[in-house]
This record gives sequence, C-alpha cells and structure tokens, in this order.
Amino acid sequence: MQRLAGKVFWFVLILLAVPKVVTAAPLNVVYIIVDDLGAHDLACYGNSLHQTPHIDRLANQSMKFTQAYAASPVCSPTRASLMTGKNPARLKMTVWHEQAKSQRKTKRPLIEGKSLPNLSHDETTIAERLHRAGYRTLHVGKWHLGEAGFYPESHGFDVNIGGTLWGAPQTFFYPFSGSKHYGNEFRYVPGLLERSEKDDYLTDRLTDEAIRLLKSSTEKPFFLNMAFHTVHTPIEGKPAVVQAYEKKIQPDSPWQNAEYAAMVASLDENVGRILRTLDELKLANKTAVILMSDNGGFINKYNGKTVTSNHPLRSGKGSLYEGGIRIPLLIKWPGVTTAGTVSAEPVVTSDLYPTLIDLLQLEADQGQNQRDGVSLKPLLTGSQKKLARDRLHFHYPHYYPTTTPASAIRAGNWKLIHYYEDGRNELYDLSQDPAETTDVSKQNPAQAQQLWDDLHGWLKSVDASFPQENPDRRK
Repeated sequence: MQRLAGKVFWFVLILLAVPKVVTAAPLNVVYIIVDDLGAHDLACYGNSLHQTPHIDRLANQSMKFTQAYAASPVCSPTRASLMTGKNPARLKMTVWHEQAKSQRKTKRPLIEGKSLPNLSHDETTIAERLHRAGYRTLHVGKWHLGEAGFYPESHGFDVNIGGTLWGAPQTFFYPFSGSKHYGNEFRYVPGLLERSEKDDYLTDRLTDEAIRLLKSSTEKPFFLNMAFHTVHTPIEGKPAVVQAYEKKIQPDSPWQNAEYAAMVASLDENVGRILRTLDELKLANKTAVILMSDNGGFINKYNGKTVTSNHPLRSGKGSLYEGGIRIPLLIKWPGVTTAGTVSAEPVVTSDLYPTLIDLLQLEADQGQNQRDGVSLKPLLTGSQKKLARDRLHFHYPHYYPTTTPASAIRAGNWKLIHYYEDGRNELYDLSQDPAETTDVSKQNPAQAQQLWDDLHGWLKSVDASFPQENPDRRK
C-alpha cells in the first residue's frame, strides 16, 4: 500500500509539472480597447474613486499586467501597432490622423517628424489574418487609422460600425453628431441612428451593436474589435451618475473629476454587458477577452477641470514618461491563463498580434520577421516569468501639451528619454524611482550613453522619421 501511495504521489507531481497544452480548436477573440484610460483609472489597478466591479471581475479571471505599455503616448499609432504587431516608428505612423495630414507649420524650434495619415494597405492586419483563418471579423467604435478607403472594411473586417477617420465624437449623447467641441467640423458616428432613441448614450449604443453582432456570430469563430470612444474628450457622463460621484470625491484624492468618473462607470457597465452576453451564449469558455487602453490618461483640463491623474506615475497622454505610456492590460484566455495571476514583465501593445498568431496556431505570414512584438504565450501559460526580449523602444517626434519631440528606451529597470530640442538625455532607474522624479544620467554617464546609442541605432535601423530644425523659427 505504501509503495502504491508513493507511486501516486510522484504521478501527481509529474502532472503538476507538465505545462498547459494549448488546444488547436478555434477560439473567439474580443479586444476591448478603451480610449485614454490611465494606468490607475480602474479599481483593480488601485483607483480609490472609480468603481469598476465588472472589470474587476474580469481581472480576477485574467492575468493582470502591471507594467504594460502602449506603443505610443497617443491613440492612432498604438492602434496601428495592435493591428500590425509593429512599432509605430517602423510603420511611419507616429501621430494621429488629423495632425499627420496637416503637417502643420509653427514657430517652434523643430519641425515634427513626418507621419503617414493612413494605415498602409501593404500591412497585413490581425483582422486579415483571422479572416483568412475563417473568422468573422467585427469592428465596433473608434478606428482613427485613416480616411475613407482605409476604414476597417479595407483592412480585413467583415463588419464596421462606427469606425471613421475621426478620433473622437462631438458628443456622447444622441444623435452623436454636431460641431460643438472640435472647431466647426461636423462629426458623426455612422451605423447607430437607425436603432437609437433620444437621450441614448454612445457607450451604451456601441455595446448594443456589439451584442447584436455577437448573437449573430455563433456559427463560426469571431474576432470583435470593441473600440470604445470613452473615456476620451468630450468629458460627458450620464447626469445621474455624475451627481452620485460628486458626493464620493475626497479632498485629498488624486481623482477629482465626477464627470470622468461617470464615464468610467459607464465603461464598466458595458464591459459587464459584453461579458454577460458571452455567458448567456455559453461562449465565455471559448472566448479570449483582452482589455487595454491606447495610451496613458489625459491629465490636461477640460471645461476647467483636470480630467484624471496617473498618480503616482509622472505626466500623462502625449508624454514618454510612465504616465503617458503605461496602461492597464488584462488577458483572459481559457485553457491558457490562470485566473487571478499577475505579471510584472514589461510588455507592449504590439505583442498582442504575435500572441494571437501563436496561441491560435496560425501560420506565420511573410512580414512576420519585421514584427516588433513578441508572443506573450510563455507568460500567459506560466512556463516563463520573463521574456527573452530586453528592450522596448518608443518614438514620438511631435509636440503635445505634455512634451516636446522625444524618443525613449526601456532596458531592464533602466529607462532613457531623449529630447530632440536640446539633445538632452534623462535616465531613470524604474526599480527605485517608478515615478521618474530623479534623473540619474549625470551619475551614470556610461549607462546613459549606451542606451542612447542603442536607441538611436534602432531608430535608424527602422528608418524612423526624426524632427528637424525649423528654419522659420529664425524669421
């Protein structure tokens, strides 16, 4: 009997040591992309004001990443990285569509780097890969990767509801159109009015359409790119929810905007609706759900109020400090991830493309060797705690209220930011100073020089567009 018990003991140990086996069965995939959501805007990431019970439940079922990065500090380049698995510098898409198209002239010290206004049709998107693999590909919400002719349906999506060249709606309330907030430009969100009513809210209506598509997509695997416009400006929450949050704000809290808190609450409510629909359709165990933001939280003012805080991280959207590029990232992958696990490994949005290719066991395409992202499978399965990659690169050769043109590199715990106006390098040890309060480049000149050489060499290798001296400044 003791001999048998011993054999059973060793058999159990062997079973526990065997890594998870990823099945080849087609799996549905849902991306939930939130616009401008800060790294600490969710309760599961430490926010003390915003109540997000549905997203918290998703976090408890997922692997939560605590050092996830957007590929860019602004929207369109990050979304391009999600679609292609490439760094925005390689794609030549480093700023949003409208600004890339204008190539504005100013009296600033530098002319901004050139950026393509549209995602090239030469790029193979993840939607095209999944479409070829037999998936029904669905886009709902913000696109912002080009004008007509470059909309989602030209990049592999079977259905496009709401995706246009615009990066934000004029209003979150019915009829989701007008020319109130963005100059005199008339903007609208197509595909919603037929089933909309007075007082409808945009976040709700986009979710309505996503649910309708999910219910009609049960005969073949699907990929839903659920791209909410919230929590981007205009900062407009439902009045009753705004009033409720006005009573909850604490004077010593970093988060003081009830209107924004109401937008986060509506986001959470609608994420809950999507998750509930998957449960009702008995698809929850057959669907990977990945929730993320496209850049750091927007810390500037809107209608006289600071929108959000990325506390304790420095700065926000537009900046290459942590507050501008660190984002929440939750990945729930049935049969792969273990519920309630946490990874502190630095990862980036361009990693999701090769992760899907890897876990869904799709064949590598011809452009695979140029993709900057790496598969997160070793982290998700628990077979490894760290990735083989040792560098992350960021390139934003543009102006924004929070920055001048800059590039950055993260290598281990070291992070260097290079500013092009004066050529200075700032160096931070994120293990000791995650808030980036103390530049240690003078104390570590060799480390700073090595990282700048690595960063500059990489940017040259991908033919990145650099800012140039502005001759008009002298006039």
